[in-house]
This record gives sequence, C-alpha cells and structure tokens, in this order.
Amino acid sequence: MLNPRQNIALHRRLQNGLALGLITLAMLVVTVPLFLILGTVISRGIHGLNWSFLTQIPKPIGEVGGGMANAIVGSMTLLAVASLIGVPLGVGAGVFLAEYGRNKWGNIVRFTADVLNGVPSIVIGLTAYALVVVVQKHFSMLAGSVALGIMMIPTICRTTEEVLLLVPQSIREAALGLGIPKWRTILSVVLRTASSGIVTSIMLAFARIAGETAPLMFTAFGNQYWSKSVNQPTAALPLQIFTYAVMPYDEAHQQAWTGALVLIALIMFTVIFFRFIASRGAIKGAS
Repeated sequence: MLNPRQNIALHRRLQNGLALGLITLAMLVVTVPLFLILGTVISRGIHGLNWSFLTQIPKPIGEVGGGMANAIVGSMTLLAVASLIGVPLGVGAGVFLAEYGRNKWGNIVRFTADVLNGVPSIVIGLTAYALVVVVQKHFSMLAGSVALGIMMIPTICRTTEEVLLLVPQSIREAALGLGIPKWRTILSVVLRTASSGIVTSIMLAFARIAGETAPLMFTAFGNQYWSKSVNQPTAALPLQIFTYAVMPYDEAHQQAWTGALVLIALIMFTVIFFRFIASRGAIKGAS
C-alpha cells in the first residue's frame, strides 16, 4: 500500500499530466488551423507562381501570362505610407498613456483607442472616404493609406503602453538621478529598453491591415495599370484577390490563390525581417 505522502505525490503527478495534456491540446487547436490554411494556400497557389506573375500587370482572362506586379507594388506602397501615418501616432499615444496618462485625459485616450480597435474596418473605410475621397473628389492611394493608418493606431497605442509599463521604474529614476531630462529619459532609455516589444506591436498592426479589403474598396478603389502618384487610384493585393475570386473563371481563381500566397509571404518576410532587426538592436543595446 502507498503511504499518504506517496498518494499525494501520485495525485500531483496525475494533475500535472492532465494540465500538460490540456495545454498541449489547446496549442494544437490553435496551431492546426494555421497550418491547414498555410497548406491550402501553398498547394493551390504555388502552381500559378512564376516570373510573369511577379513582373506583369493583369491581362484579360484567356490571354497567356499576366500577373499582379502592380498590386504587389501598390500593397507595399500603401502599407509603407500607412505606417508613416499610424506608427508615429500610435507610439506617441502609447508613450503619453504610459508616462503621462494617469489622469482623465489619459482615460479618454485609452477609452478612444479601445473603441477604435473594435470599429469594423468597413466603417473606417467609409470615414476615410468622407474625409479624403470626397474632399479630393477622386479615389487615391493616399485615401487608402489614411484608412489603414487609422486602423494601426489603436493596436500600436495600447500595446506600446503595456510594453512601456513593463520597464522598471528604477531605470527611469536612475536616469533622472543623473540629471537627464524626462523627455530624454523616455527617448533614450525607456523606448530603447522596450524597443523589441514596440516593434512587435507595430508588426501586429501591420499584419492586421495587410489583408484588409473593405477599406480599400472605398478609398484606393483598385487599378488595372501602374499607379504613378499617391493621388491616383492604386491596385492592391487584397483588392485584386477579391476581384478574381468573384469571377466565374478557373484561371481567375488560380490567380487569386497565387495572390493570396504572395500576400502571406509578404507579411511573413516583413515580420521576420523587422523582428530580426529589433533583436539585433536589443542585443547591441544590452552589450
């Protein structure tokens, strides 16, 4: 017979094994759909991936060749301009909330960011349409970038706030004790310490907006040709994928699957690249 201590140890091992099994099951439930999606997109999209797809603009259905080069460049440009709008505002708002936001103004900004984070993307697209497209009297890349930039702000803002709050207060006090002004302490010490987390928040926002279609339908609108100005309608991968997906042609569906593959690859490589840069910066800062 087992003594009481052995019974307790066996009971704890069984509980630990059960908890570990449930955690593993939860991990599989989360990761399996991701790999199913990736596997489906790769298997269906890889057949149409070739050099002409990456270098040519769309051709009429039935003609040989054609690709989404203009949509690839358009998506990269849209995301770049949207980042120029959303990243400074989001990081700045996060710094305000973490360092100066323990008051009613901080509560207002925090509440606004939370509400904005839950607003449907199509509503943000309609807002950008009213604020930019109606004023300009035409669709444009700028309008699409404004819509996507607005969508980036709440995610970056709230995540940056949480990351900055994790920086020990003793680091701030040490810098202030050396006579460094608070604004310089925030820029050179606090933000540098939390740079890896801030980059992660930016990548989360970037990944969220990269596949948005609804806001671009009311702003960037799409283009079958090259766009030479931010004030012109522009093609984008999500718009082009949607256009081909609703067509009743197998060739168009193949182009849509290949476009989805390129979009996922664009997001993954961008996130990996910036994570690598952030990790190298963190290592240099630590050394």
